[in-house]
Formats: sequence, structure tokens, C-alpha cells
Amino acid sequence: MTDLKATLRSDLTDAIRARDQLRSGTLRMTLAAIGNAEVAGTESRTLSDDEVLTVITKEAKKRREAALAFDGADRSELADKERAELAVLETYLPKQLSDEELDALAAEGVLEAGASGMAQMGDVMKVVQPKVAGRAEGGRVAAAVRRALSA
Repeated sequence: MTDLKATLRSDLTDAIRARDQLRSGTLRMTLAAIGNAEVAGTESRTLSDDEVLTVITKEAKKRREAALAFDGADRSELADKERAELAVLETYLPKQLSDEELDALAAEGVLEAGASGMAQMGDVMKVVQPKVAGRAEGGRVAAAVRRALSA
């Protein structure tokens, strides 16, 4: 078992003992998503810490999008619940990059790729994504790259 998965299981046990329903429910859903990812495909396997982090990132993105959808539907109590679950998941994610840091990485990526226009956006994304490594969502990275290419 990976270190991150073991940490999640340990934290789940602690949350259950503390009768923290929000935290225990969120961790249960996350561990279930990790289990589903482990058995997806042709054969089951154990996920690495990076792959577990990817699953946690996807779960966080789901919560963020659901909160926005509930806000749009005037369901603030459900949006608040999604945001609370997101806060639990964010404790396991690396610190997110600020817009300024992301813009700097995108500008650096444009120079590295030697890109001159929007046609080379894919090349720049290939350079920038490994540097970002889970510290920003793909949409934010793409927007930063677009800004850097149009400047």
C-alpha cells in the first residue's frame, strides 16, 4: 500500500473515532474512487502515490464543479457541503499555484518551446504540465498558456 493511501486510511479511522461524519464520508468516497481506479482496466494493480494524488485531484475537481452547479441552482446548503468536502480533500493536495506563478511558468514554457502563436499551444502545454504536476487544474494552466501566447 502506498504512503498516501495508508495516510487516508489512517485518517479515516481517526475521523470515525472522532465521529466526524463529513471527514469520514469524504475519505470513504475518496478511498472508494482509489479502489475503483485500482481495479479499472484489464487487471487490478496498486496505484502509486502520484496516481493516488491524481484520483484525489479528480475528486476535488468534482466537488468544485458540483458546488458551482448547486450555486447556480440556488441550492446553497448543498454547495456548502461540497465546499466542505473540497476543503477536506485539499489537505491531501499540494499547495496550489497562484495565478502569478502559473503565468510565470507559462511564459517560461513559451520560451522553452520556442512558440510564436496559438498553433503551438500543445507544444507549450507539454512543457508546462510536468512543471505544474498537480498544483493547478488543466483549465487554469491552459488559460495561462493562452495568455502567454497572446502577449
